[in-house]
Amino acid sequence: MADMATTPLRVRAEKLEAFTASAFEAVGISAPEATSIAELMVRADLQGSDGHGIFRLPQYIRRIRGGAVNVKPNITVAREAAGMALVDGDNGMGHLVMRYATGKAIEKARSAGVAWVGVKWSNHAGPASLYAAMPAERDMIGLYLAVGNANHLPAWGGLDMLLSTNPIAVALPSGEEPAIVLDMATTVAAYGKVKTKAQRGETMPEGWMMDREGRPLTDPRRANEGFLLPIGGYKGYGLALVFGLLAGTLNGAAMGRDVVDFNADDTTPTNTGHVIVAIDVAAFQPVADFKRSVDALVRDLRASRRLPGVERIRLPGEGSHAARADRTKHGIPLPAPLVASLAQLAAELRIQPLG
Repeated sequence: MADMATTPLRVRAEKLEAFTASAFEAVGISAPEATSIAELMVRADLQGSDGHGIFRLPQYIRRIRGGAVNVKPNITVAREAAGMALVDGDNGMGHLVMRYATGKAIEKARSAGVAWVGVKWSNHAGPASLYAAMPAERDMIGLYLAVGNANHLPAWGGLDMLLSTNPIAVALPSGEEPAIVLDMATTVAAYGKVKTKAQRGETMPEGWMMDREGRPLTDPRRANEGFLLPIGGYKGYGLALVFGLLAGTLNGAAMGRDVVDFNADDTTPTNTGHVIVAIDVAAFQPVADFKRSVDALVRDLRASRRLPGVERIRLPGEGSHAARADRTKHGIPLPAPLVASLAQLAAELRIQPLG
């Protein structure tokens, strides 16, 4: 029989959304905006992005209560042209800012064919794929970049933490097959995975982090003694640098030594930068033709010959698609330490606990 202390509690998405929204309302966010943030956070959990969903709620609430986040932002377009815009998030919750910016990109792409929307004065917004997927749901290709909310990566061969995980996500619509959704950090593991490992009392695989003497670091509780490793060695470092310049520096957002560690600082605005690009497939070819081509390629890849011991060929986004189906049906699994953290938060905010 499974140990009930270690078996995750399964919670229905709608129940988790209601709890999350009530927490944000308790700290001054309007009911419609609290519901919007909660829906995106739970969407992250539904797709298996456990380090970016409800896990982040206590941290978000701490930063709001510490004055680091504006609960009543006036999100505006600071600059724009036919195929671009620069959104000023007024230090609002990143989920609100990025939902606005993505909507703007989709709207502009309908007329311009392609739209690039940069963002400044935002905050952590959850997994990159949330926003890349929004254009894909409207027969567009979505591309998202961001500057991570803490520096855990030095220059290749260096020791000073001047870069972050700076993720990229790309989503492409398909026909009968699940959409292709690539979502990855420029480091081997996102720092959110390190934090969830620490909360669960688990060790990290070798290759995620290294200490300052160049030795593998596998204890997530000692993460501040080392740094994350880039994907592909110096190539990942190069990607982190370029993505940060595009999502941060170009927008007038924080980059390099100006990045605020939101894990350790609950009072300082982060001025987080993002980019969302929407590409209207219909501007290039009939949407149905494109989707058929994507489906055909997916099927060719899946049916291709496999190395010995390989059970199946997987495509980017398959794992999230499977997780969404399972968690929609059976509920979102919450480990015991997270359940305890949320119970403590409910008591502090005097809201109804999850139960």
